[in-house]
Amino acid sequence: MADAQTTTLIGRASVLEGFPEHPAIKAILAWNPDALLDARFDFGELTLTIAPDDIRAAAATVQAAGYNFFEDMTAVDWYPLAPRFQLSYHILSHSYKERIRLRVMVDETDPSVESITPVWQGANYYEREVFDLFGVRFEGHSNLRRILMPDDWQGHPLRKDYPVEGYR
Repeated sequence: MADAQTTTLIGRASVLEGFPEHPAIKAILAWNPDALLDARFDFGELTLTIAPDDIRAAAATVQAAGYNFFEDMTAVDWYPLAPRFQLSYHILSHSYKERIRLRVMVDETDPSVESITPVWQGANYYEREVFDLFGVRFEGHSNLRRILMPDDWQGHPLRKDYPVEGYR
């Protein structure tokens, strides 16, 4: 496994070839191979890019495969590129002693995905933070409202096109 820490595999095909027995990959492929859009293994961590419409089901799938702990999630604004927003979910397996990342790319025309709070309630505040600061909506979230900015705040301050001094 020491060699795996220095291995870099880029692209779905090379990751599938390099890790044919990986439990998260096997689970995703058994559930819905079309949901796995891309993959990368770098710095000892596996990143699986999931289709935006399938994130909740993919989270439930890896949870059933033994990835039992939702650590956190964050977002990146790749403006002016499209798709604009990247959502990264960090998930841990205590039994496998490894972390995986589920990644979803979201277009700016309709920045929304399904909430994973029905799978991991711990995603609640992270999804609210991403909604508040980036404007990505989480469908099915039970309490999607601002968490850091005042309720009457205009815009989403971590978007790259947000004015440095705010809207005036």
